[in-house]
Amino acid sequence: MRIVKNIFRSVILLVMSVMLLAGFTVAGKGYELYRDAVEATSLEDKVAEIRNKEGYTKLEELPQVYLNAVVSVEDHRFYRHFGLDPIAIGRAVVHDIQAGRYVEGGSTITQQLAKNLYFTQEKELTRKAAEVFVALELEKNYTKDEILELYVNSIYFGDGYYTAGDASRGYFGKGPEQMNEYESTLLAGIPNAPGRYAPTKSQELAEKRQMQVLRRMKACGYFSEEEAETVASQMVALQ
Repeated sequence: MRIVKNIFRSVILLVMSVMLLAGFTVAGKGYELYRDAVEATSLEDKVAEIRNKEGYTKLEELPQVYLNAVVSVEDHRFYRHFGLDPIAIGRAVVHDIQAGRYVEGGSTITQQLAKNLYFTQEKELTRKAAEVFVALELEKNYTKDEILELYVNSIYFGDGYYTAGDASRGYFGKGPEQMNEYESTLLAGIPNAPGRYAPTKSQELAEKRQMQVLRRMKACGYFSEEEAETVASQMVALQ
C-alpha cells in the first residue's frame, strides 16, 4: 500500500512539475508577444487611435444603467480587481477541465480591451498570456473609468457599429444619452455574439440575451426584482 501511495505522489508531483514548466513557457512566449506588440505600436498610440475614432462616445454620454449592465454581464468585479480576476480565472479553469478543451477564459473588461487593442479573437494560450501583460499596463496607466470608456468604444455591436454611441443611433435612432432602460440593457448584451444578438438579426435572441443581462443586474444589486420585471415587460418578441 505504501509503495502505491509513493507512486501516486510521484505521479502527482510529475504532473504538477510539467504543468508549472508549461506555464512558465507560455508566460515567457506571451511576454515576447506582448513586448513585440507594444514596440511596434505603443499603448498610448493604440489608445489615441480609439479616442480619435469617429463616433467615439464619452462615458458621461452613456446612461448609468447601460454602464451598470455592461459591468454586471461582462465583469462584475471590474472596479475591485487589478486587471485580472483570480476568481473568474479559477472558475474558467474548472470549466475548461470539465469540457476537456478551452471553452472559457475568465477575461476581465481590461483583458478584453487589451485583446481588442492588439490581438486576434483566437483562443490561444500564448495570446492570452500576452493579453495579461497588456491588461496590467492598462491598469497601471489608466483609471477604471478610462478603461471602461475605451472598452465600449472598441467592441463590436453588429451591423458595422464599433462604438456604443454609433450602435445607439443605428439601432434606436437616438443619441446614447437618450437610451432608456430597455434599450440600455438590450445594447449591453449584444457584443457577446453580435451575429446572433443584434436586434436586426433576431429580436427574440436579442431579448433572450437581454434577460441574462437583467438577471446579472439583479444578482449584482443594480436592479430590484420589480425594476427588472418592468424592463422585461417592455420586450416585444418574448411577450
